[in-house]
Amino acid sequence: MPEQRDYQKFLTPANVVTALRITFIPVFVLLILAPWPDWAPDPQLAAWVKPWVAAVVDTLRAVTDSVDGYLARSRNEVTNLGKFLDPLADKILVAAAMLALIELGKLPSWIALIILTREFLVSGLRMVASAEGKVIAASMLGKVKTVFQIIAMVCFIVKDSSGIESLPVPLPFLFETLSWLVMTVALILTLLSLIDYFRKSSDVLGIPQRGGED
Repeated sequence: MPEQRDYQKFLTPANVVTALRITFIPVFVLLILAPWPDWAPDPQLAAWVKPWVAAVVDTLRAVTDSVDGYLARSRNEVTNLGKFLDPLADKILVAAAMLALIELGKLPSWIALIILTREFLVSGLRMVASAEGKVIAASMLGKVKTVFQIIAMVCFIVKDSSGIESLPVPLPFLFETLSWLVMTVALILTLLSLIDYFRKSSDVLGIPQRGGED
């Protein structure tokens, strides 16, 4: 039946994975922000379990980030819905993680501002390029930036947890220092990748190259 075939084209494995990634958003937010329910056994367990479960969910989000794209390309099932939802899901998940950490007082808002501003600028650049019939591929610098951002976010989720704070001195301090070091590297790579995108795509925006013709 035509309607069934259209439905199968819509409900591809890649789109299913993308939809699952989107469901991580409320799950993650509830895990990291919602209070431990009164009916649950041993409320003190929340201080130990919740940050680590939230970190696992955020890690799964990161791991599945490339799965849907691989499935779509390998099965030749790239859809407009997937093109729309895939980058949108990733940006919403990153924003949700950072806003939750800001709400908990674990992350300064200026860090989120830098990271989200970069994402919006690159997305805008890609939209302009797409309108010109050009494709801006993800750079290696951008991929490395993403890895460091993921590690930094996971570190910030668990660094103030009871599991870390109960470690012998000076391990909590060392973990805190490591978390900020990774976040600093992630921020530097975020800015460098932004500059790299605009440098390589200056023709899309009509920016003249140094030493080129006016």
